[in-house]
Amino acid sequence: MTLPIRLLRFFLASGFALLTAAVVVLAAAYLYIAPDLPPIEQLKDVQLQVPLRIYSADGELMGEFGEQRRKPVHYDELPQAVIDAILATEDDRFFEHPGVDYQGLLRAAFELARTGEKRQGGSTITMQVARNFFLSREKTYLRKLTEIFLALKIERYLSKQEILELYLNKIYFGQRAYGVGAAAEIYYGLPIDQLSLAQVAMIAGLPKAPSSNNPISNPQRALQRRDHVLGRMYVLGYIDSSQYQAALREPDNASLHSATIGVEANYVAEMVRAYMIDHYGDAAYHAGYSVVTTLDSRRQRAATDALRHDLLAYDRRHGYRGAEAHVDLSAKTSAVLRSTGQAPTEQQSTEQQSNEQRYRDLLKARSTIGGLKPALVTALGERSAQLYVQGVGPVELDWKAISWARRAIAENVLGPELKNAADALKVGDIVRVSPEGDGWTLAQVPQVSGALVSLRPSDGALQALVGGFDFFASKFNRAIQARRQPGSSFKPFVYSAALAKGYTLASVFNDAPVVFDDASLETTWRPENYSGKFYGPTRMREALTHSRNLVSIRLLQAIGPHYAADYVRRFGFGPGQVPKDLSLALGSGSATPMEMARAYSVWANGGFYVEPYFIDEIKDADGNTLFKANPPLACPECDETGSGVPDTPDTAQQPQAAQADDGSAPAVEAIVGDAQAPSQPPPPVYAPRVVDYDNVYLMTSMMKDVIRRGTGRRAMALGRDDLAGKTGTTNDQRDAWFCGFNTSLVTTVWVGFDQVQPLGFGETGGRAALPMWIEYMKTALQDVPSSSLPQPPDLVTVRIDAKTGLRLPPGQAGGLFEMFRPGEVPQRFSEPTRGRVHAPGRDSGEPLF
Repeated sequence: MTLPIRLLRFFLASGFALLTAAVVVLAAAYLYIAPDLPPIEQLKDVQLQVPLRIYSADGELMGEFGEQRRKPVHYDELPQAVIDAILATEDDRFFEHPGVDYQGLLRAAFELARTGEKRQGGSTITMQVARNFFLSREKTYLRKLTEIFLALKIERYLSKQEILELYLNKIYFGQRAYGVGAAAEIYYGLPIDQLSLAQVAMIAGLPKAPSSNNPISNPQRALQRRDHVLGRMYVLGYIDSSQYQAALREPDNASLHSATIGVEANYVAEMVRAYMIDHYGDAAYHAGYSVVTTLDSRRQRAATDALRHDLLAYDRRHGYRGAEAHVDLSAKTSAVLRSTGQAPTEQQSTEQQSNEQRYRDLLKARSTIGGLKPALVTALGERSAQLYVQGVGPVELDWKAISWARRAIAENVLGPELKNAADALKVGDIVRVSPEGDGWTLAQVPQVSGALVSLRPSDGALQALVGGFDFFASKFNRAIQARRQPGSSFKPFVYSAALAKGYTLASVFNDAPVVFDDASLETTWRPENYSGKFYGPTRMREALTHSRNLVSIRLLQAIGPHYAADYVRRFGFGPGQVPKDLSLALGSGSATPMEMARAYSVWANGGFYVEPYFIDEIKDADGNTLFKANPPLACPECDETGSGVPDTPDTAQQPQAAQADDGSAPAVEAIVGDAQAPSQPPPPVYAPRVVDYDNVYLMTSMMKDVIRRGTGRRAMALGRDDLAGKTGTTNDQRDAWFCGFNTSLVTTVWVGFDQVQPLGFGETGGRAALPMWIEYMKTALQDVPSSSLPQPPDLVTVRIDAKTGLRLPPGQAGGLFEMFRPGEVPQRFSEPTRGRVHAPGRDSGEPLF
């Protein structure tokens, strides 16, 4: 046998032996690994980590919570360019191999033999799916074999399209973007099907090295990687020469884009997040839940704007506190940003670019707060200023934008009128500006706080809520957490208690000085009206219309503080919120804006207690409904109790206030409901009646007068005849309120300092809070027809003497008409003697105290 033949036989035998050994080794390895391979079936129902998303009732995104931003995309939704780009850079033989690319494995083995190092290589997309879903990222031979066997098993169970869909929704693209859908939105702010070829290539180049190839942190290297992907696509024939060249020339505009929030409602979004964590645990962040709230996005935007405008207006009235900070610009920066009306020279342009970069660096640590942008004063004119505004660039403030900024010296004390811009500003000041019309105006972040709550009274659905000037500046939600004295806005509940005890709108109480030595009040108490004046005998209607404190105190004294404190619990106030002494007449208890809105809903809906709620529906990642709200409805047609006298406080239904166990703040769960998946549409639930209809109608009539001719008359600017409400101001103007409503909407607003202190002279509810309410309601009630409660058929209208509250004798001129319940019409007539005031019994005006 010749030598060549012997060598051939040797190599064949050796090769066969090696092949046999390899097969035996692989078989043994498979037998060893196979029992521990995870079940592939779960890939059919894989649960990707999808963040919690929160929406308004009309579908606007309010918030997104979760570490991983992901937007799953189905295979048939993927543009062909995305598929081609991924395959070109990750696995160009994906549709040809059985899950393992033997050519790639041989290359990896050769590299190992050449360098002696274990390196990543030879992994197909299917193998990456196996690794990402089932394995760790450690680099061992055993893990690699497991990955190979898993890939082969996956290919037998899933189609190529299903595998690619899993891969593109799972892999990490940097900047918290998981999946190609999220990557498109984070880097370009676009859905995946709207990306250009160059943008697709940029995203396709990220999975290999999401950090080092990132267009945000390393734009030059990312551009090189993008061009490499485009080159691969061209070589493989996925794009032609013209597409390739055009994509190479396209500049990259990648930047970070947050979730596209449709409506700013961060305080409500946080309420929802807290509820979801409480009920679903940490899974709430990644299980793909979507929550639909009751918020109306149009009303929510109006609420945010109204609160900010109101607090800024208050802040202006109390003077300018000065710049937030000051930097020295004289040494390194020239004033080339001054408006000259002439085109800058090349040197000036270069200098301006250098200056602007420095300005950006000086401002980058400061964020926009409540729409107020940070700005740097770069130059001053006589009555103008040049500023560099973060995210905007150079702007000019005219005199109107500056002249308001008189120095705040002390409470109620302002400095002199400004004569020029330098009286308020210096070059190098870091200040705040807000958009106004087509330009900008000088501003400052208000120190005062505020809140707005708006409810649908028929069922308690939250329509809008703002808990402060800016959520990210202060996460304290004043709408549901700030318990403050409601002041005179609490008086209607005391007056309702008086009506329930037989008093009428014509009952007369003396508005005169009074001193109380009440042991429960600890000290001698000398209450007075806000004006400091006394008005003598006053009917109940007039007393509430003009918020007469002394009448309210005498009224409470007449019905008894304990009776009144028990009575007002039917509006949802807890026992710890309501003092059982005469100070209750002036609203010395405590309540949150949410609780006040809930209580005023009883007036708006005709006498029914409804609990506020803000979650309408919760769905899982597959769109299955886990919870659907079924709130109790205020239904006068369904009410069987009629309009008779309500139950006594001892027997009437007493809904409990939504508060934490310690009574310190409202419990979120109390205003959401029980989150259980409905097996079938539940039957309607009806809210309990807590105040009889006659009482509600009479109270609403008085509160309409508050707006028509009383402390809330500014609201007449809305031009509606269906509005009712009550102002509220506490001692030394520490809190300012307005609670108002019609039958379709209840809105409560509050203004005050977090650390309780006076708002300043004249800052009553009618001045500090009511403008916020008016601005909001102007938008909230747009296109909403006028709607008032119908008058009960049993009420009687009688002409009375305005001074005594008694009936006028037939034929006597003058007087006014007042409404009475059956059996409460005054039986006595007013005497014609001028100036004489009766002190009769309950058939007319009540005794004067």
